[in-house]
Amino acid sequence: MSHKHEQIVKPFSDVHNKGGHILATLLHDPTVEGLDVALYMDGSASMEDEYGPRGVLAKLGGVRNLVEPQMRWMLEYLATKDKDGVLRVAYWATGDGSAIEVVGDLNGTQAKEYKFPGPQFYGKGTVMLPVLRDYVAYLRQQMEKGAKRGLAVIITDSQVHDASDILAYSTQVAKEIQAGRLPRINFVLVGVGDQVDEEQMEKICHHEYPGVGHLWCHRIADRMEEMAELVAVLVDETMTVAAGGRILDDKGNVVKVYETRLPAVLEFNVPPGTTAFTLEVGGEKYTQPIPDEDEHWHRDEEDDHDDDEDDANAGFKPFSSGHGHHH
Repeated sequence: MSHKHEQIVKPFSDVHNKGGHILATLLHDPTVEGLDVALYMDGSASMEDEYGPRGVLAKLGGVRNLVEPQMRWMLEYLATKDKDGVLRVAYWATGDGSAIEVVGDLNGTQAKEYKFPGPQFYGKGTVMLPVLRDYVAYLRQQMEKGAKRGLAVIITDSQVHDASDILAYSTQVAKEIQAGRLPRINFVLVGVGDQVDEEQMEKICHHEYPGVGHLWCHRIADRMEEMAELVAVLVDETMTVAAGGRILDDKGNVVKVYETRLPAVLEFNVPPGTTAFTLEVGGEKYTQPIPDEDEHWHRDEEDDHDDDEDDANAGFKPFSSGHGHHH
């Protein structure tokens, strides 16, 4: 059975057949094929209290790090959109206010294990242009690895010092997108708290660029605890290209319709003798052969364990893959 992982077609990670009742788990959201995501968290001095005390003071307890659980939640959620489930994560507005501290390329499935204590050097200002430069440079590298679309989520808790530079740079980025030198990019800007300048955010976000439309969108969260939820809403609104999708059997009959958006696990019934199903979404078609009854096909992650062992356990771990699930 060592051929079985070849039977799984992207974007699926798991396919079960229980007597014609199919459970198919998505590896990532197929409406955003080839998406590469980065998350930039404000590291300016005004954020210091939100991360809570460090060192000796942290041991006294009583003060929670409000940012860390939100960062973990966002990382896990955004990874379900990313083409390989790995996000570039960085603190921005650090040091003199224009520095960036890259945390690393983090795997969304391990989100709960990461610590986000805040940047090494809290910033003395909030300069955003370096974030855009950093993301565009990163995306250019990722294009060589198949990135077809970009999404940068930027969190801030204060007024930005370089709004005019951001607009000028956005104009350049839009030209590059229109010329085909950069893929389509969305910048999602989320402000947190009462120090945010909403008028300034609107000025940045309402700008439309020829042939590209809007590059930016924004929302404001009153409290740090609402941040992740808002990011998810905004990303869904911005990134869901297709309004749902549908499943066809091998004769072209529609067996299931998803009106608004696809869940992580698709569940539907096919007529007896059906050998494959097709997911139609966003103008694309993905045809997946159906395993024999009660069999379970699972995409090996880089074939990291040997097949025989995998087969022996296959029946016992229906949804152990961990990716594609977002609750």
